[in-house]
Amino acid sequence: MDEPLTGVEWRVVSVTADGATHRAPLAARLLLRDDGTATGNLGCNSFSAPATLRGDRVTFGQLRTTRMACDESRMAFERLLGGLLGGRALTVAPGHGKLTLTTSHGDHVNLTRSTPE
Repeated sequence: MDEPLTGVEWRVVSVTADGATHRAPLAARLLLRDDGTATGNLGCNSFSAPATLRGDRVTFGQLRTTRMACDESRMAFERLLGGLLGGRALTVAPGHGKLTLTTSHGDHVNLTRSTPE
């Protein structure tokens, strides 16, 4: 892996699950930290979780989230993304400012490096 994965804020672009692609709300973000944690936003609520990066795999522990309510489309996306990350090991495929996390079932999260505003 040529690009650093930790210490970079990644913007969630979309999630593809069961063959359907769902665009992410603008708030959806992921940050993998060097201290073995992940933080971010699922689309409405902030989250944190233990996260272990080994080789081409990242394993997330149980997600801890805030409990704000948003509109149903953001909440539906949040449930989908949280279900793909929480308690799972995903394959990591970085490249050219993009990152793809893929489950063992082929569902995937597409991310892009956030740019400072």
